[in-house]
Amino acid sequence: MKQPGLSSARVRQILAAARKTHVVVIGDAMLDHFIWGNVARISPEAPVPVVDFERESFMPGGAANVARNLTALDARTDLFGVVGQDVSAEQLKRLLTQQHIGCKNLLASEARPTSVKTRIVAHKQQVVRIDRETRDGIDAAVTRRLIRALESNISNVNAVIVGDYGKGVVTQALLEEVKSLCRSHAVWLSFDPKPVHDLNLTGLSLITPNRKEAFELAKLSDETRNQNPLADTNLMRAADRLLNELRPALLLITLGELGMLLCQRGQKPYHIPTVAQEVFDVSGAGDTVIATFTLAIAAGASPLEAAILSNHAAGIVVGKIGTATVAPKELLASFSS
Repeated sequence: MKQPGLSSARVRQILAAARKTHVVVIGDAMLDHFIWGNVARISPEAPVPVVDFERESFMPGGAANVARNLTALDARTDLFGVVGQDVSAEQLKRLLTQQHIGCKNLLASEARPTSVKTRIVAHKQQVVRIDRETRDGIDAAVTRRLIRALESNISNVNAVIVGDYGKGVVTQALLEEVKSLCRSHAVWLSFDPKPVHDLNLTGLSLITPNRKEAFELAKLSDETRNQNPLADTNLMRAADRLLNELRPALLLITLGELGMLLCQRGQKPYHIPTVAQEVFDVSGAGDTVIATFTLAIAAGASPLEAAILSNHAAGIVVGKIGTATVAPKELLASFSS
């Protein structure tokens, strides 16, 4: 069956509408720290590579990277979350401000550090990652502050994205309040799950697990592989279970080099093959997918149009090194080609 596409004119139309949307991202904001270098020798002290330092860079990570992907596509974006009272928090806020991301509701807490992920990269390959963070859940007082902030903004918001990276900001109490607010104001609600964090995920507009997360959420073992996901018996079973038990409006399962699977109750799943030409780094690709899909829906795209658009966006970012974003002209060019 021939795959449907999007015309350049339709992509242009969706991107133009996206510039008029307002999206709130709520969840685990992080600071991504990259150390870049070269490896020319093995340490005499231990069988490990010695990285000769060249440079370092910092980028918003986690839920902050989702927000960064939205503003890269010219959407008005606000980030809600919790950071520490530390230098990393100030650095993260400076980066967010530079990228036109509203961060007045990024609350400072003396009880926790800002989450920082340090990746050491040599010859375009990640050598090691160092995480500095806490995974403790935020307390009731901080949850109330976040919900009050969302309440005061929800009337002019087109969509909310919850980015759960298992660092403690997304608790069941927070999620229930967010679901209730979005439901009562008819606001689209997308969720990027972390199965190790056991939450009630019913009543969401969109869930975007990767293959591994989908099987974990469905509590099934992943024992089959098929180059055609629609012929993958266990994958179809996992998708059915998630649709029937969690009842999201849409389920989008990302499948790496096999693209993605769009699922809706009462309809046959739809497989969108990848358009990636080269894969250098998959860091943050899931952030790009949920940001682009949600923004497209908020801009009036159909679910299939949103999936095709986000598939193209993911194909672009995996060809870049480090957590990356897509500019409107890049996205448009990928359809022209």
